[in-house]
Amino acid sequence: MSAVLNAARQVRSRYSGSEPRPLGGYLGALVTFVVAVGTATAVGRARKVPLPERLAVQDVVMLCVATHKASRLLAKESITSPLRAPFTEYLKPTGEAELNEAVRGHGVQHAVGELVTCPFCLSVWVATALTTGLVFAPRMTRLVNTALTAVAASDVLQLGYDGSKQLLHAAGSLGNHD
Repeated sequence: MSAVLNAARQVRSRYSGSEPRPLGGYLGALVTFVVAVGTATAVGRARKVPLPERLAVQDVVMLCVATHKASRLLAKESITSPLRAPFTEYLKPTGEAELNEAVRGHGVQHAVGELVTCPFCLSVWVATALTTGLVFAPRMTRLVNTALTAVAASDVLQLGYDGSKQLLHAAGSLGNHD
């Protein structure tokens, strides 16, 4: 066993150099992901859940938008900061209702912190969960995807509305100085 640990330490040292990279934490996250997907696959086979031949274009579009929105909601929104707090430190607000946070800790804590503050990283997990939902519970998942898509569309409209107000205010300010 010590030979395996020594080999792992050498790999980590060669990979990381002087940077403290949480390779063990990353490995834990990868194993968790693979076990979750493997479990879903095993349950699906045991229950003889049929895989769809293909997803409808509407499902794919809503899956994309819902994945984007859920990933940003989980990784950046103020309201979900209690979920990230064990792994992060608050830095400052950024954007509309979003936060910048620093990852805390070492090992697993640091790896999870990187995952939960990165919408790009979370999107793999979210897309996998929503796709699994489309196989196991398509009606409920479509409802969730519809709600997340509506929230994403509302965000675009809110930002457009605020941008229009700022343009009108700027145009009004320019007109007053002539």
